[in-house]
Amino acid sequence: MAATARIFARVRDNLVLPGVRFNSVYNATRKNLILTGETRVICQGFTGKQGSFHGKQAIEYGTKMVGGVSPGKGGKTHLNLPIFNTVKEAKQATDCEATVIYVPPPHAAKAIFEALEAEIPLIVCITEGIPQQDMVRVKHALLRQDKSRLVGPNCPGSLHPIAARLALCRDTSIGRAVWVLYHVPTTEVGLGQTLCVGIGGDPFNGTDFIDCLSIFLKDPETKGIVLIGEIGGVAEEKAAEFLLEHNQGIKAKPVVSFIAGLTAPPGRRMGHAGAIISGGKGGAQDKINALEKAGVIVTRSPAQMGKELYKEMKRLELC
Repeated sequence: MAATARIFARVRDNLVLPGVRFNSVYNATRKNLILTGETRVICQGFTGKQGSFHGKQAIEYGTKMVGGVSPGKGGKTHLNLPIFNTVKEAKQATDCEATVIYVPPPHAAKAIFEALEAEIPLIVCITEGIPQQDMVRVKHALLRQDKSRLVGPNCPGSLHPIAARLALCRDTSIGRAVWVLYHVPTTEVGLGQTLCVGIGGDPFNGTDFIDCLSIFLKDPETKGIVLIGEIGGVAEEKAAEFLLEHNQGIKAKPVVSFIAGLTAPPGRRMGHAGAIISGGKGGAQDKINALEKAGVIVTRSPAQMGKELYKEMKRLELC
């Protein structure tokens, strides 16, 4: 039992599994996070209530939706798009580059595996409540391949403000705390967005802050970054270490952050599986201290993130 717990912790903190180095081949899929107006998207669970609702919104937003997957309904159409029985069939017919998953928790891991087997470049899983033992198996498979990148689960998805919306949601936003990510006030201060990614708050997810930061820091169109964290785990501390190493000097990009859960009591889960302070780790103040040490401006209110970023970008003559 103790050995099992240790392995779970190592996967959760994105370290290693037996025989797998942290810098695994999976890192090669980070580039798949980038969305454009030409990204071809399918939806798994397309004809269900959530798939139908968010699929319609994505189409209206301008996302290049090219079909959906609903087993047993292949050959029909939904929202004027073709339905396929399997992801493999959808990939062969549409040459899709991304899939968004609205499948109930008991079957969501299977849907992710199906997308992995079809080598869909970007997989976004919205589903909340997937059994963690299922996600351990998914994580195990992810780290051993270099074709597909998973965002989520339990996340609001990815958004290119001009071109594509995968799920619910020229500075860039990354977030664990979903309710905050929905309300990042950058547009109202005159800043645009290149990409918004909700990485999700579950302990075993497919993409973390470092994955996103590695892309954003290299992107010439991204001038500043908003990073939204929350209590639980060590993802924010690892992001701070990454920024200390890769975002220093005169070419450093300004980063503004907010950490949700500052007043959360230890041992109580706040909202979802990943938001819990336990074993003396995962507290908001520890995360704030680590980020500030890396030069990140940490606000105490999400309403101030846009103003603080604009002020810093103005100081650096970036806007």
